[in-house]
Amino acid sequence: MKYTYKTKGTCSSAIEFDLNNNIVTNVHFYGGCDGNLKALSRLVEGATTEEIETKLAGITCGWKKTSCADQLAQAVREARNSQ
Repeated sequence: MKYTYKTKGTCSSAIEFDLNNNIVTNVHFYGGCDGNLKALSRLVEGATTEEIETKLAGITCGWKKTSCADQLAQAVREARNSQ
């Protein structure tokens, strides 16, 4: 299933990914720090939603209460719960 998540509180505006059998693939961020988010997308390729949440939930960016990584953790949780 293709899933699009509108981010909140980050430079990126949205995250799009595929979720099949609890495995996340094809992660793409819209906006944000291009190189860092390409790297993050590659690092989570093929991971489960639980693995992503465990590693990324709660990460902040500077003075912000969230980050693109934290938003990805929230996005995969929301996608999993919507199935």
